[in-house]
Amino acid sequence: MWLWALLPVCVAVFGSVGIWTVFAVAVTNGSVNLTEGVPYISQCGTYIPQSCFFSQICNTCAFLALWIVLIRFQQVRDYGNHRKANTASMVLGFISSVGISIVGNFQQSVFGSIHLLGAFLAFFFGLAYFWVQLFLTYRAPPSQDRCWVGPARATCCTLCTILLIVMIVLASTGFHSGAAVCEWALVMLFFGLFGLFAAEFRHINYHLTV
Repeated sequence: MWLWALLPVCVAVFGSVGIWTVFAVAVTNGSVNLTEGVPYISQCGTYIPQSCFFSQICNTCAFLALWIVLIRFQQVRDYGNHRKANTASMVLGFISSVGISIVGNFQQSVFGSIHLLGAFLAFFFGLAYFWVQLFLTYRAPPSQDRCWVGPARATCCTLCTILLIVMIVLASTGFHSGAAVCEWALVMLFFGLFGLFAAEFRHINYHLTV
């Protein structure tokens, strides 16, 4: 069962490689022009053929992220601690996963308002999910890796919060290139936060055998 630890790692690697591949294809075929500024992730995935890859990447990440959310929920529940916080985290994670799927399937250039709704759900509810997970890191077993997972998760959550606020401010004031840089950094940190679950998931087999 320790192989469950590979799932968060796969999400982090697959998602990171996937969106940068979309970026590379968009730059190569001229769908985005870097001389005009840094594009948003969604801009890179708007046009064919990279839009097909972008949708598939988002759908796969949404499915795997939901899987991680459910496994983490079950892991914490098995220890019998913090039922309300654990349930809240599952709901937040579920909504965020749905948002990721919406972002990939409703292109910004075609369904702009729905796409923005998906981005809101993915970013805001996803960030709330990771803050609750930070709470559970210090309050719920397993605790073997708490000494480094806690600070790492706290650092990433803090940076994500700052980047999200700065991104909104820059986008609303017309500095879209700067906002796009924040978005790319924010998404990469999100993948890093998912990857941190490998530390908890590697103890699943140990818990089941005691």
